[in-house]
Amino acid sequence: MDFTWPEESEQVFKQISTATQEWTAPEDGQPFTREQWRRCAELGLLGLCVPTRYGGQGYGFLTSARAVEAFGRGCTDLGLVFSASAHLFAATMPIVEFGGEALRERVLPKLCSGEWVGANAITEEGAGSDAMAGQARAVRDGDGYRITGTKSFVSNGPAADVFIVYAHTDPSFGHMGLASFVVERETEGVSLGPSFDTLAFQSCPTSSLVLEDAWVPAEHMLGREGQGATVFHASMRWERSCLFAAYLGQMSRVLDRCVDHAKRRKQFGRRIGANQAVSHRIAELQLNLEAARLLLYRACWRLDRGEPATTDIAMAKLAVSRAAVDTALSAVRLFAGLGVRTDVGIEQELRNAVPSTIFSGTSEMHLEMIAKELGL
Repeated sequence: MDFTWPEESEQVFKQISTATQEWTAPEDGQPFTREQWRRCAELGLLGLCVPTRYGGQGYGFLTSARAVEAFGRGCTDLGLVFSASAHLFAATMPIVEFGGEALRERVLPKLCSGEWVGANAITEEGAGSDAMAGQARAVRDGDGYRITGTKSFVSNGPAADVFIVYAHTDPSFGHMGLASFVVERETEGVSLGPSFDTLAFQSCPTSSLVLEDAWVPAEHMLGREGQGATVFHASMRWERSCLFAAYLGQMSRVLDRCVDHAKRRKQFGRRIGANQAVSHRIAELQLNLEAARLLLYRACWRLDRGEPATTDIAMAKLAVSRAAVDTALSAVRLFAGLGVRTDVGIEQELRNAVPSTIFSGTSEMHLEMIAKELGL
């Protein structure tokens, strides 16, 4: 076994972590700007795993995850990191893997260059974790389909130029009747609800998406009728591995702050890091980070080898999300009064960590996946 990073991956990591260190979030919780989006594109962050012929970098799972870890480490605005990653893994990669060639050639260069923002629209109010139970319908109409339904919690929604929309062509077939479509924002019948105020990712705009008899051409379908579940699960391979590498970067950054604080902060005449209660807790955070990192990169390694890696992905996502929340909560406690001040930034790290246990499948869902793989 060789745990040495290839030179390309290390160069990508250093370049991105260094370049993004000075990036800050928009003031007053405003969404990311197009200028910030353009900078993401210039660093290649919007097309990491997209083939070079469409304007991407052509990386595999490992190098893409390494780049996202660098992004999460360098950039304190995790909302922007999440927006860019959701754009890439949940909206762009489905087109790469299931779109027709004409669709790829027209859409992918715009998504990689930052001209367009992409969003994934699968969640509905009555179908959260049960993503296949949505009520959106797609009915055949001539050379296309008319889609009707309302999607909720669409990350990047207010800023998006194109959406990956999941709708049933035949609800009686259950998940086998689900299809996915590329729907452009300017399509007649497409509208957005008001932006949501959320606990975390303040710079990632989120809203509902309403489709009222919106007609899309048949060539905008990804794959075939009934392949929507396949498209969705394929995108989850990318999201649950590469996107969650951002939390490895966040944890590394928070851990560095904890170590520095423990060295400088004095109470009762000595550094707080001299107390075993503090030093041992920080040591445990380092242990949790490295364990989560090994699980995630093993999953990426298996995916690059063409293996399903179902259990590896589930364990990695679960371990990373648990460690992210534990690290951020421990940092709040370590910083004490400073930890709850909004101008210090530690409490924001906790708010950004909490959703990791929910999106891309709840922790309970991943435990169930692991149990099933064990034959339980």
